[in-house]
Amino acid sequence: MSSEDKEANVRANELARTRRMVCNYVLYLSEVRRLSRHTARAYNTDLQEYLDWCEREGVIPLEATRRQLRGYLAYMGRSGYADKTINRRLSSLKSFYMWVEREGMGTADSVAMLKGRRLSKMLPKTLTDDDISRLLDTCDKTTAEGMRDLAFIEMLYATGARISELATLEPSHIDYELGQVRIFGKRAKERIVPVYDVALKAVSVYVERARPTLVAARRKGEPARTLFVSTRGNEMSGDALRKTFHTHMRLAGLDDTITPHGIRHSFATELLSGGADLKAVQELLGHESLATTQIYTHLSIDRLKSATRQAHPRG
Repeated sequence: MSSEDKEANVRANELARTRRMVCNYVLYLSEVRRLSRHTARAYNTDLQEYLDWCEREGVIPLEATRRQLRGYLAYMGRSGYADKTINRRLSSLKSFYMWVEREGMGTADSVAMLKGRRLSKMLPKTLTDDDISRLLDTCDKTTAEGMRDLAFIEMLYATGARISELATLEPSHIDYELGQVRIFGKRAKERIVPVYDVALKAVSVYVERARPTLVAARRKGEPARTLFVSTRGNEMSGDALRKTFHTHMRLAGLDDTITPHGIRHSFATELLSGGADLKAVQELLGHESLATTQIYTHLSIDRLKSATRQAHPRG
């Protein structure tokens, strides 16, 4: 066997070993750090994309130099990846290498000092209360699917929950008497969020009149545990709920580039504009850091300025 063949074999073996390590790392994220399936899957996708690049470039992943890693970042830039995507993939790489170092299987030195792209500070898009009304009006209240979608959108706006949190919400998590819902966020951290009566009514109607019909369509297996189920009686994933949201956004003639997270932004902005305490909004959103919540103060100030310009006699 030639020296080139031997080197190729070494690279192939190291690549296969690293792919197994990535699988173990993703398992660690799910079972130890208790990240959501969606988040763990995103880490896996980012790391597998990196390993695919290593395979094409003949790079041994755990022996990659800083120069080679900068080459990977440059490759993503040339390929047209958004700066935000590049930064996310770099973050995934750093997290993985740090785990590898803690496990005594390698070092994180090469990747530790790499810097991501500088991002422009863009305020998130939001919907007005009138927009929400138009969105809700697209739900057909005479059908089980329409009652489900109405309850989904109402809960999205009433709680400011992440789409992944609503995907795992169960009927038992809602307390109609106290007017509140238990939401399990990142790392299964629980928070209690009060819910207004209109949203509770929509959910109650859905649970009593529509959900049993949808659940009955399930052909085999255990009944769905989650609140929101498909027309086939299956638990709706975050992706399925996003698709439902965008369908209604198009029906309402609203900006389809706004994601369900835009409703979360709207929720926070409306609370702050109405005088809610920033710390209280942080608790309702489930943010670990107050700094994450502070972006919404800029949104509220912008809306207050707009209202002042329109209403003030010298605006």
